[in-house]
Amino acid sequence: MSEDKTFEDEPLSEVAKRAEKSIQKKFHTMLFTRFAKAIVEYELIQPNDKIAVCISGGKDSFAMAKLFQEIKRHNKIPFELIFLVMDPGYSKANREAIENNAKLLNIPITIFETDIFESVLNIDKSPCYICARMRRGHLYHRAKDLGCNKIALGHHYDDVIETTLMGMLYGGQMQTMMPKLKSANFEGMELIRPMYLIREEDIKAWRDYNGLHFLQCACKFTEKSDIDPSGSKRKKVKELIRKLESEDKGIEQNIFRSVENVILSAVIEYKDKDGVRHRFTDDY
Repeated sequence: MSEDKTFEDEPLSEVAKRAEKSIQKKFHTMLFTRFAKAIVEYELIQPNDKIAVCISGGKDSFAMAKLFQEIKRHNKIPFELIFLVMDPGYSKANREAIENNAKLLNIPITIFETDIFESVLNIDKSPCYICARMRRGHLYHRAKDLGCNKIALGHHYDDVIETTLMGMLYGGQMQTMMPKLKSANFEGMELIRPMYLIREEDIKAWRDYNGLHFLQCACKFTEKSDIDPSGSKRKKVKELIRKLESEDKGIEQNIFRSVENVILSAVIEYKDKDGVRHRFTDDY
């Protein structure tokens, strides 16, 4: 593993100025307001936090980085940011694309390298799941080494409702993607998702309005296998939700709200925070 490579702040480019102004004006309600609301509602930032903003190279993480820069200018509580990029084995072109976009958007990134792509390349069963766990572990580790107590990921509202429905349809369980989580393996570390209330279509609109081009999928596994990532279960669920919403407005919102309105007396069985199962017949 090589040493971190840090890119300092560059003079503000016209692209960065336009991107920031669009967050302040045109996309203020759709992006900044919802970003700030999630931070307040779920208590994602505390005084003196040091947050590693994790940038994967896609639209979501770059939008999150710009929103963090914007809220830091407005926020009255003190906190620090490090814009952290993990290179799991990107191709030269993808690595350069991330570096160029960071420079273009005036985001001072710190890059560290791992060999995760090579490690999962020959794994046949659940390579994406294993890759995701390894990536998060490396991010926690490096962030903690840099003095951070939190890592921020760019999952948005659509990720939340898709994950909720996927758990029911494919996992036989009722749970959701949480806005924040304490790490079980890295003491004192926490994961936060400040994009929790932001719609994916608004992130895309911001990207396209500013003429930005980000990575789609840079995974070597999908490049070298017969698996079509477009045929994934998540894509099927995304299409299902889109179809249902087109027929009955409010479906997306109801999926999101369903995990805020769980009535324990009306479920057959549930697990408490310690993993203990409670069945409705226990006190029937």
